Order: sequence, then C-alpha cells, then structure tokens
Amino acid sequence: MEKIIPIAIIVLLVIVVIAKNVRVVRQGKAYVVERLGKYTQTWGAGLHFKTPIFEKVARIVSLKEQVVDFPPQPVITKDNVTMQIDTVIYFEITDPKSYTYGVENPLLAIENLTATTLRNIIGEMELDQTLTSRDTINSKMRVILDEATDPWGIKINRVELKNILPPREIQNAMEKQMKAERERRESILRAEGEKKAAILRAEGERESTIRRADAKKQAAILEAEGQAEAILKVQEATAEGIRRLNAASPSDPVIRLRALEAFTAAADGKATKIIVPSDIQGIAGLISAVKEVAQTETPTEAE
Repeated sequence: MEKIIPIAIIVLLVIVVIAKNVRVVRQGKAYVVERLGKYTQTWGAGLHFKTPIFEKVARIVSLKEQVVDFPPQPVITKDNVTMQIDTVIYFEITDPKSYTYGVENPLLAIENLTATTLRNIIGEMELDQTLTSRDTINSKMRVILDEATDPWGIKINRVELKNILPPREIQNAMEKQMKAERERRESILRAEGEKKAAILRAEGERESTIRRADAKKQAAILEAEGQAEAILKVQEATAEGIRRLNAASPSDPVIRLRALEAFTAAADGKATKIIVPSDIQGIAGLISAVKEVAQTETPTEAE
C-alpha cells in the first residue's frame, strides 16, 4: 500500500504536466513557439504538444483580416490648405514569425507609416484634386503600405479615406457652391419639364385638330354620299315611271294630260315666272275632252 501511493502521485503529476502542455490551436489562429528563447516553429490549427520547461508559446497571432481605424491626421495640400483626414486600414497577417519578430509594435508602426504616406501623397495635390481623387489616393497608399509592411509579415488589403475635412471657411464656401449647383439643376429640370409639357400640349392640340378635321371630312363624305344616293333613287324612280309608261303604250291625250299635270305642279310653286308652252291651247282642248268624257261616264255610275 505504501508503494502504491508514491506511484499514484507520480502518475497524477505526469497527467497534470501533459494536460498543461497539450495545446489545441483553433482555426484562424497561429502559435509562435520558442525553445530556450529561440524561435523553433509555428503551430497551425490542430492538436500540439509543448515540451515542458524548454518550450513556450511566444505569441498567439490571428490570421483573420483585421480593421484599424486611425484618428484624423493633419495634412497640408499643395496649395497650402490644412485638412484633417482619417483613414481605415484592412490588413491580415501572412507570416506570424515576421509579425512577431519583425517590428516591436506593428499597429503603431502601421499608423505612423500611414500618416507619413498620406502627407506625402496629399502634399503633391491641390485641394480640389484631393476632394475628387479618393480612389487614386487609396490605391497609392495601399501599394506603398503593402510594400513597406511586407517584411513585417503583414499584407495590406485595402485603404480607405474615411473623412476629408477642410477648414470651416472652405466648407462653408463648398456648401454654398453645392447649394447653387443644386438650384441650377432644379431650374434645368423644371425648364425641361415645362418644355416637355408644352410639347405634349401642342401634340395633343394638333392631334385634336386632325381628328376634328377627319370628323368633318367624314361627315361631308357621308352627306355627299347620301345626296348622291337620293339623286340616284329619284333617277331610278323616274326611269321606272318612264319604263312603265312606255310599257302601257299611252295615247297622245294621256301624254298631254301628264304634261298638263306637270305644268300645274310647276305653276303651283313659288316661281315668279312661268313659261307657257306654245301648244297650251291643245292642252286646254284636251282638258275639255277629258271633262266631256267624265260627264258621259257620270250617269252610268249613277245607274
């Protein structure tokens, strides 16, 4: 029993030592390991065992993309205008060893390098160019910073100018200019709208005039067609009457009687002049003959 207790203690100590020196590296992390103060290896994601006493984890490095927002930096443009510009840096660590041993304070080094680079770039540009060339400034800064931080195991993915703040008096002048530009654009838009409205009204009136003219034209055509059809009907009726009259083989007294009826109808109108035919006496004689015939047939009808 006395021998078992020391063995159990030794086993327990071994388990504790092993447990303390077993490390699990999570995804997106890297462990920089030193042996007796000297770099030996970099652990990636997975299970690792550290040699007790002789090895230690010098630094745990994140391999994820990181974002750093630096405070505004005063910069002077080529035309001697002082502005405040703050930047945002997107970077990731590609070499944990270089990141650990390449520079003492990586973030402070990046901030100072960013401020210096920004002053150099803005110093070669005038105010107006600075305000309208953000993409150009971002691209130049990314290239310069990426090249400068490469020995530190850092890759600069993107640089963004967050704010560009010129002096207050320049901001006021810019705001007035922007207001005037907005008013000018609004005036142009109103003028274009009124122009389009006038064009639409003119087109509507023209279309309405055309339609009214077409309607009048169609009405005139229909009226003319109606009159033509009426004349045709009259002519057809006259022709039919003549045809029937010819088919009945009328005698000369009947023809004279018809002529007299036509003359009577003409005389019954509102004409102020009537031309009497030369044979009116013959027609008058025909009337007397018709009367005699009528008197002769009257007693017969009475019987």
